[in-house]
Amino acid sequence: MAIILDPTGAQPTAGGAANVGDLIKDSDTAGFMADVIEPSMETPVIVDFWAPWCQPCKQLGPAIEKLVRNAGGLVRLVKINVDENRELAVQLNVQSIPAVFGFSQGRPVDGFTGAVPEGQIKSFIERLTGGAKTPIESVLEAAYEALEANDAAAAASAFAQVLGQDPANPEAIGGMIRCFIATNDTEQAQDVIGRLPPELKKAAPVAAAISAFELACQGGEADDAGDLRKRLGKDENDHAARFDLAMALYGGGNAEEAVDELIELVRRDRDWNDEAARKQLIKIFDALGPSHALCITGRRRLSTVLFS
Repeated sequence: MAIILDPTGAQPTAGGAANVGDLIKDSDTAGFMADVIEPSMETPVIVDFWAPWCQPCKQLGPAIEKLVRNAGGLVRLVKINVDENRELAVQLNVQSIPAVFGFSQGRPVDGFTGAVPEGQIKSFIERLTGGAKTPIESVLEAAYEALEANDAAAAASAFAQVLGQDPANPEAIGGMIRCFIATNDTEQAQDVIGRLPPELKKAAPVAAAISAFELACQGGEADDAGDLRKRLGKDENDHAARFDLAMALYGGGNAEEAVDELIELVRRDRDWNDEAARKQLIKIFDALGPSHALCITGRRRLSTVLFS
Protein backbone atom coordinates (compact mmCIF):
# COMPACT_ATOMS: atom_id res chain seq x y z
CA MET A 1 0.00 0.00 0.00
CA ALA A 2 1.86 3.10 -1.20
CA ILE A 3 0.13 6.24 0.02
CA ILE A 4 2.22 9.42 0.12
CA LEU A 5 1.15 11.87 2.78
CA ASP A 6 1.96 15.52 3.38
CA PRO A 7 1.32 15.96 7.11
CA THR A 8 2.97 19.38 7.26
CA GLY A 9 -0.27 21.32 7.24
CA ALA A 10 0.15 22.83 3.77
CA GLN A 11 -3.16 23.58 2.14
CA PRO A 12 -4.08 21.72 -1.05
CA THR A 13 -4.15 23.59 -4.33
CA ALA A 14 -6.75 21.35 -5.90
CA GLY A 15 -9.54 18.99 -4.92
CA GLY A 16 -11.58 20.43 -2.04
CA ALA A 17 -10.77 24.04 -3.01
CA ALA A 18 -12.84 23.93 -6.21
CA ASN A 19 -15.78 25.99 -4.97
CA VAL A 20 -14.06 28.17 -2.40
CA GLY A 21 -15.25 31.29 -4.23
CA ASP A 22 -18.84 30.30 -3.47
CA LEU A 23 -18.11 29.62 0.20
CA ILE A 24 -15.68 32.39 1.14
CA LYS A 25 -15.85 35.96 -0.07
CA ASP A 26 -15.11 39.57 0.83
CA SER A 27 -18.04 41.95 1.10
CA ASP A 28 -18.99 45.43 2.29
CA THR A 29 -21.90 47.48 3.55
CA ALA A 30 -23.52 47.72 0.13
CA GLY A 31 -23.32 43.96 -0.45
CA PHE A 32 -24.29 42.86 3.06
CA MET A 33 -27.89 42.11 2.17
CA ALA A 34 -27.01 40.05 -0.91
CA ASP A 35 -23.97 38.33 0.58
CA VAL A 36 -25.14 37.69 4.15
CA ILE A 37 -28.82 38.28 4.91
CA GLU A 38 -30.36 36.63 1.85
CA PRO A 39 -28.04 33.56 1.69
CA SER A 40 -28.48 32.97 5.44
CA MET A 41 -32.15 32.19 4.81
CA GLU A 42 -30.94 28.87 3.35
CA THR A 43 -27.38 28.36 4.66
CA PRO A 44 -25.77 29.78 7.82
CA VAL A 45 -23.30 32.57 7.08
CA ILE A 46 -20.31 33.47 9.23
CA VAL A 47 -19.31 37.14 9.13
CA ASP A 48 -15.73 37.93 10.12
CA PHE A 49 -14.99 41.59 10.90
CA TRP A 50 -11.25 42.17 10.49
CA ALA A 51 -8.65 44.80 9.59
CA PRO A 52 -5.27 44.56 7.80
CA TRP A 53 -3.40 45.89 10.87
CA CYS A 54 -5.00 43.40 13.31
CA GLN A 55 -2.57 40.60 14.24
CA PRO A 56 -5.20 38.39 15.97
CA CYS A 57 -7.28 38.68 12.77
CA LYS A 58 -4.38 37.21 10.82
CA GLN A 59 -4.33 34.24 13.19
CA LEU A 60 -8.08 33.67 13.20
CA GLY A 61 -8.85 34.21 9.52
CA PRO A 62 -7.00 31.20 8.07
CA ALA A 63 -8.43 28.89 10.76
CA ILE A 64 -12.02 29.92 9.97
CA GLU A 65 -11.41 29.62 6.23
CA LYS A 66 -10.00 26.11 6.65
CA LEU A 67 -12.97 24.92 8.70
CA VAL A 68 -15.48 26.53 6.32
CA ARG A 69 -13.81 24.73 3.40
CA ASN A 70 -13.90 21.47 5.35
CA ALA A 71 -17.61 21.97 6.09
CA GLY A 72 -18.22 21.44 2.37
CA GLY A 73 -21.10 23.88 1.91
CA LEU A 74 -22.82 23.55 5.27
CA VAL A 75 -21.79 27.12 6.09
CA ARG A 76 -20.44 30.18 4.24
CA LEU A 77 -17.94 32.87 5.24
CA VAL A 78 -18.10 36.59 4.49
CA LYS A 79 -15.17 38.82 5.45
CA ILE A 80 -15.73 42.51 6.22
CA ASN A 81 -12.89 45.04 6.52
CA VAL A 82 -13.94 47.31 9.40
CA ASP A 83 -11.69 50.16 8.22
CA GLU A 84 -13.73 50.37 5.01
CA ASN A 85 -17.14 49.59 6.57
CA ARG A 86 -17.26 51.44 9.88
CA GLU A 87 -20.98 52.17 9.68
CA LEU A 88 -21.83 48.48 9.36
CA ALA A 89 -19.50 47.64 12.25
CA VAL A 90 -21.27 50.24 14.42
CA GLN A 91 -24.69 48.82 13.49
CA LEU A 92 -23.59 45.37 14.69
CA ASN A 93 -21.97 46.84 17.81
CA VAL A 94 -18.48 45.66 16.90
CA GLN A 95 -16.28 46.99 19.69
CA SER A 96 -13.12 44.95 19.11
CA ILE A 97 -11.75 42.73 16.37
CA PRO A 98 -11.67 40.07 15.24
CA ALA A 99 -15.41 39.93 15.76
CA VAL A 100 -17.31 36.98 14.32
CA PHE A 101 -21.08 36.64 13.90
CA GLY A 102 -23.16 33.68 12.82
CA PHE A 103 -26.22 34.59 10.74
CA SER A 104 -29.18 32.28 10.20
CA GLN A 105 -32.60 33.12 8.80
CA GLY A 106 -31.51 36.68 8.21
CA ARG A 107 -30.37 37.53 11.73
CA PRO A 108 -27.32 37.09 13.98
CA VAL A 109 -27.75 34.05 16.24
CA ASP A 110 -24.27 33.50 17.68
CA GLY A 111 -20.81 35.03 17.76
CA PHE A 112 -17.48 35.51 19.48
CA THR A 113 -14.56 37.93 19.61
CA GLY A 114 -10.82 37.37 19.61
CA ALA A 115 -8.54 34.74 18.09
CA VAL A 116 -10.09 31.69 19.74
CA PRO A 117 -8.67 28.14 19.37
CA GLU A 118 -9.71 25.98 16.44
CA GLY A 119 -11.80 23.75 18.71
CA GLN A 120 -13.99 26.70 19.67
CA ILE A 121 -14.45 27.64 16.02
CA LYS A 122 -15.54 24.05 15.32
CA SER A 123 -18.08 24.21 18.14
CA PHE A 124 -19.34 27.54 16.81
CA ILE A 125 -19.86 26.05 13.34
CA GLU A 126 -21.55 22.97 14.82
CA ARG A 127 -24.02 25.18 16.65
CA LEU A 128 -24.77 27.12 13.47
CA THR A 129 -25.31 23.97 11.43
CA GLY A 130 -27.27 22.09 14.07
CA GLY A 131 -24.52 19.49 14.42
CA ALA A 132 -24.83 18.33 10.81
CA LYS A 133 -21.96 16.12 9.70
CA THR A 134 -19.49 17.68 7.31
CA PRO A 135 -18.42 15.69 4.22
CA ILE A 136 -15.04 15.08 5.87
CA GLU A 137 -16.70 13.72 9.02
CA SER A 138 -18.84 11.37 6.93
CA VAL A 139 -15.81 10.08 5.01
CA LEU A 140 -13.85 9.60 8.24
CA GLU A 141 -16.73 7.63 9.76
CA ALA A 142 -16.86 5.37 6.70
CA ALA A 143 -13.07 4.98 6.77
CA TYR A 144 -13.00 3.83 10.39
CA GLU A 145 -15.90 1.46 9.72
CA ALA A 146 -13.90 -0.08 6.86
CA LEU A 147 -10.84 -0.37 9.09
CA GLU A 148 -12.93 -2.05 11.79
CA ALA A 149 -14.16 -4.49 9.13
CA ASN A 150 -10.52 -5.31 8.22
CA ASP A 151 -10.80 -3.61 4.81
CA ALA A 152 -7.59 -1.61 5.09
CA ALA A 153 -7.48 -0.77 1.38
CA ALA A 154 -10.92 0.88 1.43
CA ALA A 155 -10.09 2.65 4.68
CA ALA A 156 -6.79 3.97 3.30
CA SER A 157 -8.52 5.26 0.19
CA ALA A 158 -11.04 7.16 2.33
CA PHE A 159 -8.38 8.55 4.66
CA ALA A 160 -6.36 9.68 1.62
CA GLN A 161 -9.45 11.47 0.33
CA VAL A 162 -9.67 13.44 3.57
CA LEU A 163 -5.95 14.22 3.53
CA GLY A 164 -6.32 15.59 0.02
CA GLN A 165 -8.65 18.21 1.46
CA ASP A 166 -7.01 18.65 4.88
CA PRO A 167 -3.39 17.38 4.92
CA ALA A 168 -3.04 17.94 8.67
CA ASN A 169 -6.26 16.22 9.74
CA PRO A 170 -5.28 14.26 12.89
CA GLU A 171 -8.01 11.62 12.57
CA ALA A 172 -7.07 10.87 8.97
CA ILE A 173 -3.35 10.71 9.75
CA GLY A 174 -3.99 8.43 12.73
CA GLY A 175 -6.28 6.29 10.60
CA MET A 176 -3.70 5.98 7.84
CA ILE A 177 -1.06 4.87 10.33
CA ARG A 178 -3.50 2.20 11.54
CA CYS A 179 -3.99 1.08 7.93
CA PHE A 180 -0.25 0.57 7.60
CA ILE A 181 -0.28 -1.41 10.85
CA ALA A 182 -3.11 -3.59 9.52
CA THR A 183 -1.15 -4.36 6.34
CA ASN A 184 2.18 -4.82 8.17
CA ASP A 185 3.63 -1.91 6.19
CA THR A 186 6.13 -0.89 8.86
CA GLU A 187 8.24 1.20 6.50
CA GLN A 188 5.35 3.44 5.44
CA ALA A 189 4.14 3.85 9.00
CA GLN A 190 7.62 4.83 10.18
CA ASP A 191 7.97 7.28 7.30
CA VAL A 192 4.67 9.02 8.10
CA ILE A 193 5.39 9.16 11.84
CA GLY A 194 8.91 10.42 11.24
CA ARG A 195 7.71 13.34 9.11
CA LEU A 196 5.01 14.51 11.50
CA PRO A 197 5.61 17.84 13.25
CA PRO A 198 5.67 17.62 17.07
CA GLU A 199 2.28 19.28 17.53
CA LEU A 200 0.58 16.69 15.30
CA LYS A 201 2.22 13.82 17.14
CA LYS A 202 0.54 15.09 20.31
CA ALA A 203 -2.95 15.15 18.76
CA ALA A 204 -5.02 12.40 20.40
CA PRO A 205 -5.88 10.32 17.28
CA VAL A 206 -2.27 10.46 16.08
CA ALA A 207 -0.75 9.73 19.48
CA ALA A 208 -3.06 6.73 19.84
CA ALA A 209 -2.07 5.41 16.42
CA ILE A 210 1.63 5.85 17.22
CA SER A 211 1.11 3.86 20.44
CA ALA A 212 -0.62 1.15 18.42
CA PHE A 213 2.31 1.09 15.98
CA GLU A 214 4.87 0.82 18.78
CA LEU A 215 2.90 -2.05 20.32
CA ALA A 216 2.67 -3.81 16.97
CA CYS A 217 6.44 -3.52 16.55
CA GLN A 218 7.24 -5.00 19.96
CA GLY A 219 4.47 -7.57 20.19
CA GLY A 220 5.54 -11.20 20.26
CA GLU A 221 4.31 -13.91 17.95
CA ALA A 222 0.92 -15.36 18.88
CA ASP A 223 2.39 -18.84 18.38
CA ASP A 224 4.64 -18.27 21.41
CA ALA A 225 1.65 -18.07 23.76
CA GLY A 226 1.47 -21.84 24.37
CA ASP A 227 5.10 -22.12 25.46
CA LEU A 228 4.80 -19.04 27.65
CA ARG A 229 1.71 -20.46 29.38
CA LYS A 230 3.71 -23.63 30.13
CA ARG A 231 6.44 -21.52 31.72
CA LEU A 232 3.84 -19.78 33.88
CA GLY A 233 2.38 -23.15 34.82
CA LYS A 234 5.72 -24.10 36.31
CA ASP A 235 6.31 -20.70 37.96
CA GLU A 236 3.49 -18.18 38.40
CA ASN A 237 6.06 -15.56 39.36
CA ASP A 238 7.97 -15.81 36.09
CA HIS A 239 7.26 -12.15 35.38
CA ALA A 240 9.19 -12.07 32.11
CA ALA A 241 7.08 -14.96 30.80
CA ARG A 242 3.85 -13.22 31.85
CA PHE A 243 4.92 -9.97 30.20
CA ASP A 244 5.92 -11.75 26.99
CA LEU A 245 2.64 -13.68 27.06
CA ALA A 246 0.72 -10.43 27.29
CA MET A 247 2.58 -9.07 24.26
CA ALA A 248 2.03 -12.32 22.35
CA LEU A 249 -1.69 -12.12 23.13
CA TYR A 250 -1.87 -8.49 22.05
CA GLY A 251 0.06 -9.25 18.87
CA GLY A 252 -2.43 -12.04 18.16
CA GLY A 253 -5.37 -9.65 18.47
CA ASN A 254 -6.42 -10.66 21.98
CA ALA A 255 -6.14 -7.30 23.75
CA GLU A 256 -8.50 -8.29 26.57
CA GLU A 257 -6.38 -11.22 27.76
CA ALA A 258 -3.23 -9.15 27.29
CA VAL A 259 -4.67 -6.54 29.66
CA ASP A 260 -5.62 -9.30 32.13
CA GLU A 261 -2.06 -10.63 32.22
CA LEU A 262 -0.47 -7.20 32.58
CA ILE A 263 -2.81 -6.22 35.41
CA GLU A 264 -1.98 -9.52 37.13
CA LEU A 265 1.71 -8.73 36.72
CA VAL A 266 1.19 -5.28 38.28
CA ARG A 267 -0.68 -6.95 41.16
CA ARG A 268 2.18 -9.38 41.74
CA ASP A 269 5.06 -6.92 41.38
CA ARG A 270 4.24 -3.41 40.21
CA ASP A 271 7.91 -2.35 40.25
CA TRP A 272 9.18 -5.22 38.11
CA ASN A 273 11.47 -4.08 35.30
CA ASP A 274 10.94 -0.37 36.03
CA GLU A 275 7.12 -0.70 36.07
CA ALA A 276 7.12 -2.25 32.61
CA ALA A 277 3.65 -3.77 32.99
CA ARG A 278 1.99 -0.52 34.06
CA LYS A 279 3.70 1.42 31.26
CA GLN A 280 2.64 -1.18 28.72
CA LEU A 281 -0.94 -1.02 29.95
CA ILE A 282 -0.97 2.76 29.50
CA LYS A 283 0.33 2.33 25.96
CA ILE A 284 -2.41 -0.21 25.20
CA PHE A 285 -5.08 2.08 26.65
CA ASP A 286 -3.74 4.97 24.55
CA ALA A 287 -3.81 2.79 21.44
CA LEU A 288 -7.39 1.68 22.10
CA GLY A 289 -8.64 5.21 22.73
CA PRO A 290 -10.42 6.68 25.77
CA SER A 291 -13.92 5.63 24.72
CA HIS A 292 -13.07 1.94 24.14
CA ALA A 293 -14.81 -0.31 26.66
CA LEU A 294 -11.62 -2.25 27.41
CA CYS A 295 -9.76 1.01 28.06
CA ILE A 296 -12.45 2.20 30.49
CA THR A 297 -12.66 -1.05 32.45
CA GLY A 298 -8.92 -1.66 32.26
CA ARG A 299 -8.02 1.76 33.66
CA ARG A 300 -10.50 1.21 36.48
CA ARG A 301 -9.03 -2.20 37.30
CA LEU A 302 -5.47 -0.86 37.15
CA SER A 303 -6.37 1.97 39.55
CA THR A 304 -7.89 -0.52 41.95
CA VAL A 305 -4.69 -2.59 41.96
CA LEU A 306 -2.39 0.41 42.27
CA PHE A 307 -4.28 2.06 45.10
CA SER A 308 -5.43 -0.98 47.06
